[in-house]
Amino acid sequence: MLGAACLLPVACSSHSTKNVTPPSFGSSSLSTAVPTSMPSAVPTSMPSAVSPSAASSGSSPAATSTVTQPDAARPCGVASSDVQITHVVWVWMENKPLSAVMGSASAPYENALARQCGGAANYHGITHPSLPNYLAATGGSTFGVTDDGGPSAHPIASGSIFSQLDNAGKSWRGYMESMSQNCATSASRPYAVKHNPAAYYTALRASCERNDVPLEGNLQHDVDTGALPSFSFITPNLCNDTHDCPVSTGDRWLAEWIPRILNGSNYRSGDTVVVLTWDEGTGSNNQIPTVVVAPKVKPGTRVTDRLDHYGLLRGTEELLGLPPLGEAATATSFATAFGL
Repeated sequence: MLGAACLLPVACSSHSTKNVTPPSFGSSSLSTAVPTSMPSAVPTSMPSAVSPSAASSGSSPAATSTVTQPDAARPCGVASSDVQITHVVWVWMENKPLSAVMGSASAPYENALARQCGGAANYHGITHPSLPNYLAATGGSTFGVTDDGGPSAHPIASGSIFSQLDNAGKSWRGYMESMSQNCATSASRPYAVKHNPAAYYTALRASCERNDVPLEGNLQHDVDTGALPSFSFITPNLCNDTHDCPVSTGDRWLAEWIPRILNGSNYRSGDTVVVLTWDEGTGSNNQIPTVVVAPKVKPGTRVTDRLDHYGLLRGTEELLGLPPLGEAATATSFATAFGL
């Protein structure tokens, strides 16, 4: 059975059987996605895991709001169960363990978003360093890669979620901040090609040239026009993804961009899920923060089952009607864990 419980210790039950009571934070802290209007206090640590059987089964008010259209102010708990997800958005941050973000005063937006929606309390990177995690999430394997070499050092001839989408007639786009040209295969700081997995798949070259684009101008245009593809892979640059800069820098970047996505017509239609995750944590534990934002997610949901990048791939493939690649075939689906 999937282990889901409240993000905060309030009465709730497993998302798979009953709505979760939305946590109360006082004033209007969850009525806006702009961090400057939120209380400065955040929890000093994530609460200990609560199993579904230990959660209260009392007659708590349902988390599903009477609001029928989600947006940045109320992104989760507002959709009917029959809405099918047709757009998946990944936002990848860098090199932070769970404890560096969840409960940190340097990440008020990320913590508030987790309360508004859902968090994974037991999500892990696959390995170290960065590149094999990006390959695992998009290709179902690390392909034996153990370093951060460029595409010329690691040409990957296998399939990927990008080629699956191409073959299925579905759309995808990589939005790479600070990339100088489409599908750039060489690093040029603050752009890091090791954080752009589409550039490594050799069979994808022509498609990559069309669909792997600089974030600047393109992401805002696609959000504004309701033209987000079936699958979006968003990578901030080396500062904004917190690889080279503090957690607070990434939090401010996310507080700017995620509300834009949530206020766009794609998300407001109710058929979009946004997954915010990190490539890797630290040490052998490699536990990382992951937040799942979708109208179907009940506010305060906390999943305690072990998840990883293979499960992220599997869940995304399930939602988009694609077969699982490689290790994704045996991984726990994030989509199932979060009731999508």
